[in-house]
Amino acid sequence: MTTNEQIRDKEVRLIDSDGAQLGIVSNEHAQNLATEKGLDLVKISPNANPPVCKIMDYSKHKFEQQKREKEARKKQKTVTLKEIRLSPNIDKHDIMVKVKKAKDFLKSRDKVKVSIRFRGRELGYTNASISIFKDFAEQVSEYGHIEQEPKMDARVMSMLLAPTVQKKQDNKKESNDAEIKNK
Repeated sequence: MTTNEQIRDKEVRLIDSDGAQLGIVSNEHAQNLATEKGLDLVKISPNANPPVCKIMDYSKHKFEQQKREKEARKKQKTVTLKEIRLSPNIDKHDIMVKVKKAKDFLKSRDKVKVSIRFRGRELGYTNASISIFKDFAEQVSEYGHIEQEPKMDARVMSMLLAPTVQKKQDNKKESNDAEIKNK
């Protein structure tokens, strides 16, 4: 936004600090009105003919805008993606270790990408890996659900798991349990 002396237009459409339109006035007159009120002249719409300017406290406007942006950033939820790699001929115990790690990720509200990379002749046995994915998803179903079904991309098959949303009833139950312990 252009402010005060940076505005070089001869005439501007002026809006007062309380929102009343003052009409088309010369730039000098608009500058004088702004300085009389102890406020800034700010160009709101530079592409209009003539440009629209408003009398306002520019520093206060910037501060409020930064405050709104900060609040918006607070409300944003960042989700990280963690990856767990499996192999097509993985043993049951090894799957249990990976399932435990995936549960930890899902508990901490992260998404989990489970992938199997195929090498050489393993590429001919991609059907067996679908059952590995289904078994894996079934074991972590308490903490997460399948967001993206297993799909093949070149030599890698992958599936995306997202954390399940805990219900409000779970939170109430925990608070009731804590009250019982305190008594």
